[in-house]
Amino acid sequence: MGAKITFDNKEVTLNSEVIILAVKPHIVPVALNDIKPVFNESNLLISVAGGVPIKNMEQALPKNSRIIRAMPNTPALVRQGASVFVRGSSASDQDAQTVINLFKSVGTCEEVPEYLLDGITGLSGSGPAYIIRLKYLQNPHGMWMYLETEGIMYTSIGNGTGALLLITTSRRGKEEIIINGLQTNWYLHTMVLEHMKRIARSRTIGSRCINRPSMSRDIDSR
Repeated sequence: MGAKITFDNKEVTLNSEVIILAVKPHIVPVALNDIKPVFNESNLLISVAGGVPIKNMEQALPKNSRIIRAMPNTPALVRQGASVFVRGSSASDQDAQTVINLFKSVGTCEEVPEYLLDGITGLSGSGPAYIIRLKYLQNPHGMWMYLETEGIMYTSIGNGTGALLLITTSRRGKEEIIINGLQTNWYLHTMVLEHMKRIARSRTIGSRCINRPSMSRDIDSR
């Protein structure tokens, strides 16, 4: 693909305008400490590390560093991702537009307040898995009716796509459509419980990273 490969984070920073921080949360302090000596106003850092607040990354880098915290999800692999981002105190409108252009190339991208990010991480990160699970739950019913596996998958995918389009375009209330479509709500309860678990996980991972000596202990109370 013509990409240059290096194991030196400083070299990446010196030769890049936009740097995507794509590491596990507990590696964030190590990576930021590595690039701090060479990070300057010409660099834009985009972090996709879950649970790590912007203000803690700002404290780990030089003053007025341009930082954006983003959260994409796995459907980006097929250019149907749903990404959100939060800009830091020194990030400009142009920086925000850069992020939008990058992530819109693999789906949608919207700016949100940071206090919503843990909840969105839980929902967008696990949401595709909920939908895939529901599709597979339909398979035994199709097999019971003697449908071929290929036919089940085509019908299942079509149902999912059609249902999502119906919700986004119908004049009827979204709540009415959902309630009428889910006469039994056991699966909805399961999704809500799993979503809450993912939010808690995001916050726990972030707090573990934050509490390391190299970064601030101050956690956003929200």
